[in-house]
Amino acid sequence: MSQQGTDQQTDVVVDERVSADVDVVADGVLVDSGPALPVSDDPGSGALREMFMIALPSVATMASHTIMQFSDKFMVSRIGPEPVYVAAQSNGGILVWTLCAFMLGMTGVVNSFVSQNYGAGKPERGAAYAWNGLWLGLAYCGLLIVPAIMLVPTYFGRIHSDETLVGLETTYATIMLMGAVWILSSRTVHHFFYGLHRPWVVFISAIIANVLNVMLNVTFIFGDQQLVFENGGWIAESVVHPITGALSGLAGSLGIEPMGLAGAAWATVIGSFVEFAIPMALFVGPKYARELGTLKAWKLSAVCLRGLARVGTVPGLMFVNEIVCWNMLMVWLVPMGGKARAAYLGLDEAAVEQAGTIANTAGWIGLQYMHLSFMPAIGLSIACQAMVGKAMGMRRPDIATKRAMLALKITMGYMGLCALVFVLFRADLMAVFIDAQTSAEDRAKLIGIGSKVMIAAAVFQVFDALAITASAALRGAGDTLWPGVATIVLSWTCIVGVGWSLVHFVPSLGSLGPWIGASLYIVMLGIVLGARFAQGKWKSLSLVEDGSGPDLDPFDDVIPDPTMTADV
Repeated sequence: MSQQGTDQQTDVVVDERVSADVDVVADGVLVDSGPALPVSDDPGSGALREMFMIALPSVATMASHTIMQFSDKFMVSRIGPEPVYVAAQSNGGILVWTLCAFMLGMTGVVNSFVSQNYGAGKPERGAAYAWNGLWLGLAYCGLLIVPAIMLVPTYFGRIHSDETLVGLETTYATIMLMGAVWILSSRTVHHFFYGLHRPWVVFISAIIANVLNVMLNVTFIFGDQQLVFENGGWIAESVVHPITGALSGLAGSLGIEPMGLAGAAWATVIGSFVEFAIPMALFVGPKYARELGTLKAWKLSAVCLRGLARVGTVPGLMFVNEIVCWNMLMVWLVPMGGKARAAYLGLDEAAVEQAGTIANTAGWIGLQYMHLSFMPAIGLSIACQAMVGKAMGMRRPDIATKRAMLALKITMGYMGLCALVFVLFRADLMAVFIDAQTSAEDRAKLIGIGSKVMIAAAVFQVFDALAITASAALRGAGDTLWPGVATIVLSWTCIVGVGWSLVHFVPSLGSLGPWIGASLYIVMLGIVLGARFAQGKWKSLSLVEDGSGPDLDPFDDVIPDPTMTADV
């Protein structure tokens, strides 16, 4: 955040007795029901234990989402031998995330507000920020998502000429947008529990939702068809697997016909609802209602709305901007690069069009493996954001620095290992997502293009680790404006500018040109955000409201934490 943003922050005097290893008591009831989370100056095993106690459930949650995405794409790729279903699902999915991105970015700072108030000994204030994040998400769906549903066919019809592709991606995106309210709401409640250092709640709900999603995928996508495994691929003959056989039998008894790509969308929507319902039930349940006043904090609060808007607007814009740029990369530039190379080689019009689809599909497969690297890193960054926020609430930027550096070391080590795997096993990794009945020619093209994408991804892995961790640490402290501006400038310059230029001026590179631009973006972003964190301006920020500030309704309905000093 800029210096002007810093001037708007308010300070709070925290009793020296308030620390992470002291259980917080509200209304006479012990709040911290989980294991103690000690915050010490020890940079060794104690800090590592604290990091993993918070990070492991977050990482496992992100990993479960990645597995769900893998299973979705794997099953979608088995709908038919044509290399169009993965591209259709991915194009439709990224449109949904583009439309949801602003609110996802804005409500992501609920983590920071909850964790800083937790560190300051005011955990009851986090519930009000969570409720107001939920109301913002609901209003956002009514004002933007619902009208956008009507424009989906026009949008895809303008950017793609393949009628089959347009029809499939329109169907998938429309269904997903109908369930967008559950995606936004679940993420908001998740950030409440992350900020309160109770990530296991999110983890359990994610596991249940993802298992259900996989089961519904088999049931809805294939209906009563037999999905079986033989010779390295799922095909339509041979021995039926007992689990898929049971699900297909259930579908047949219920009269569920094969729904194809639409079935994958409905399965995800139902999974998203479950992922929201479980933590929400705990959030409004008697335990948290008694300990943190969650049922009393449901009203709209001007203080909360201003805080979320002030700190969350830039992350929201940053998130939507980055999604838009990646959308342009995957949906526009990558297919354009494939077509440009085909035209450069003098191929006919049909071959040029197919080259765009092949490049698009190969790119999405490659991006799916990138999720294996950065999604766990994002899980760790969520924990980093919460830990930095809690330390800043305690007025201990020194501890915040140590936690951020520890997270950076772990993330860099993991993503560096992923880079090595990407290079060594690039062809084998690509082959996993290619249907067994795909022609040998198309298979060779997909593996050839995808292997280059995997090498490009390997180049930026360590820098991506730096960017993800530094961004989370800065966000935990409330420093969002400067990183947001840097992200916007670099993404348009590198992803769009460099990518477009290479397609037009070096068409022989094909779809690799846009991937070079994307790699340059992540390398530069890692360097810039790392430098910003090292500069240390974030150390003077605070998101904890002073007790002498404006009326904090609905906070005044919740009994304040008795461990705070009288003048707070």
